[in-house]
Amino acid sequence: MVPTDLYRLLQCPTCGSRDLLVRDAGVHCASCNNDYPNHGGYIDLMPRAVEFGYVSKYVSEEEQLAEELDYRELAPPLLAAGVRDRALARLLDFRATDVALDNGCGTAKHAVWNAGKVRLMIGSDPATMFADAAVEQVALAKADSRRLPFAANTIDKAFSIDVLEHFPRDVIDAYLAETARVLRPGGRLFVFSNTSDPSSLQLLTDASRKLGQLFVRAGVYDFQRQARRKSDHIKALRTWDDVLDAMRVAGLRPVKIVFWNSVFTSFVEHVLMKLGEAVLGRKTNDQRPTTKDLVPTAASSSILGLSSGDGTDREIRARQRMRGRLERRGPAYYALLAVTLVMELDLWLFGRLKSGSYFIVVEKP
Repeated sequence: MVPTDLYRLLQCPTCGSRDLLVRDAGVHCASCNNDYPNHGGYIDLMPRAVEFGYVSKYVSEEEQLAEELDYRELAPPLLAAGVRDRALARLLDFRATDVALDNGCGTAKHAVWNAGKVRLMIGSDPATMFADAAVEQVALAKADSRRLPFAANTIDKAFSIDVLEHFPRDVIDAYLAETARVLRPGGRLFVFSNTSDPSSLQLLTDASRKLGQLFVRAGVYDFQRQARRKSDHIKALRTWDDVLDAMRVAGLRPVKIVFWNSVFTSFVEHVLMKLGEAVLGRKTNDQRPTTKDLVPTAASSSILGLSSGDGTDREIRARQRMRGRLERRGPAYYALLAVTLVMELDLWLFGRLKSGSYFIVVEKP
């Protein structure tokens, strides 16, 4: 979706001019003579003739990743994504008059889930793996966060979810500086990311990981897709002090901090959810699994239709099958909502204990 209100915020990402001509096919910059075309629901606002030293794998390998990420359809905000989204809505406190920016939006799922709370929701990303619902409900831009195509002081609220861990420090500094530039004075940025800081509750989270590894070794499931998604994590902000320093350099002032010590979440993600995927993602439907099918044995692996290296396909099948059930808002939806609320207890009970995963809200003075 490319609404009229988006055009009013734009500046040329190549030369910075606001002397833009809006045409049916897109936008033309009268200053540098560059064109920025519309593409089926989003506008290409990448800077022209600009070479960046760092390029994310989501851009360089977009075609290969598109099928694996299963990005076109969105499920409701549940489980870990639901915890992130509920924290976003609570800590950023969207208003009906806000212009909001999901900076590095990916599929733009969080933009979709919160679009109805603001006047204009914008999703920006250099990769264009936007969900179908995002194309319909969000003002989408193909753009690089080091050269945002928005004029200064035009955005009320911005958010960054699972983004900073992918970047080296110079890109993080440019990303935050550009976000600060487009925020209005008093505007706020919500960030969810992670450092390498250990949690004081690490023994509890490690117990769930070790239990999960027992199932992995037994062939019941694997973390193949998750490892692929995280394979370009750099974590240039290795410590919490690095995070605060990066915000200071960008001229952004912390106003709220919550840590995510994954005591409940680790069990859900490493054991409970993966067992569910193993059942839902099996290749054949002629056998109805029972409780004993979840026992980590060679027999159970056969029943579940598993083979070495098929973890990604299995996870995608499970997610596709579950989405159909969740859309009906029946027992499956409310069961996962209950699990989501249990996971959220990590924030309410342990949110003040420093850990690697964090939520931070910062403000432009």
